[in-house]
Amino acid sequence: MTTNIDNTNSTQATVPAHVAIIMDGNGRWARSRGLDRSEGHVEGVNTVRRITEAASQAGVKYLTLYTFSTENWNRPQAEVDALMHLIVIAIERETPDLIKNNVRLNMIGDFNRLPEEALRRLRRCMADTAHCTGLVLTLALSYSARWEITEAARRLAEMAARGELDPATIDDDTVAASLTTAGMPDPDLLIRTGGDFRVSNFLLWQIAYSEIFVTPTYWPDFSSEEFYDAIASFNSRERRFGLTSDQLKTSASHPSQQPNA
Repeated sequence: MTTNIDNTNSTQATVPAHVAIIMDGNGRWARSRGLDRSEGHVEGVNTVRRITEAASQAGVKYLTLYTFSTENWNRPQAEVDALMHLIVIAIERETPDLIKNNVRLNMIGDFNRLPEEALRRLRRCMADTAHCTGLVLTLALSYSARWEITEAARRLAEMAARGELDPATIDDDTVAASLTTAGMPDPDLLIRTGGDFRVSNFLLWQIAYSEIFVTPTYWPDFSSEEFYDAIASFNSRERRFGLTSDQLKTSASHPSQQPNA
C-alpha cells in the first residue's frame, strides 16, 4: 500500500494495509494499580476505540485484534463471564460510532463455543455495519491459529474425500482460501503490547512475513502516538520475503517480478 500519513513528528510514512495486534497487559496494568483484573479489561476497551480511530484516520484498511483466545476459556469462570459480558456490551455500545466512521465489524473464531445470546447480539452488530466501506475491524474471538489451521485441513480433506478437490492441486492459495481470514491480505505489521516476545497462537499462517513490533507498554496505556511509532518502525525495515537486498532492487526495477506480501 502506498498511502502516506503524517505521524506525530509530521514525517511521511507508508501505511501498512493490514495491522494485527495482540492486546496484552490488561491484567498487569490493573495489578500495578491495585485494581481488579476486570478494571484492566474495561480500560482496554477505551484503547480499542482509540486505536481503531487512529488506524482509520491513518488509512489502514484492515485492523485485526486478538480479543479472546481459545485458551482464554481456561481462565477462572468468573473472569470468562465478565469478559464475555464486557465484549458484547462494548461492541454494542460502539456500533453506532463504527457506522458513523464507516468501519465494518468482522469476527473470526470458533463461534460454537460462544454463548448463544452473545453470538446473536454480536452478529447483529456485524450486520448493522455490513454496508460500511472503510476500515475492516476484525475481532479474533474464541480464536487460535492451530484451531483455524486444523479446521481448514479438515474441510479440505472432506472436499477431497467427496471428490470435489484433487489433493495434488492443494497449494498456499488453497489453504489461505480455507482460513477464517479468506479475502483479507496477510498482516503487514504485527504489534504486541505488554513486552512479551511471542505470537501466542495468533494468525500463525498469515504472519509468515509480517514485520513485528513489540512494546513494553500495557494495552490500556497504548496510545495513538505509539501506534504511529509502530508504523514508523515498519517503514524503517526492508521487507525481503526470503530474497536478498540485491534481488529486491532488481524486482523493484521490474515490478512484475516483485514477491507477494
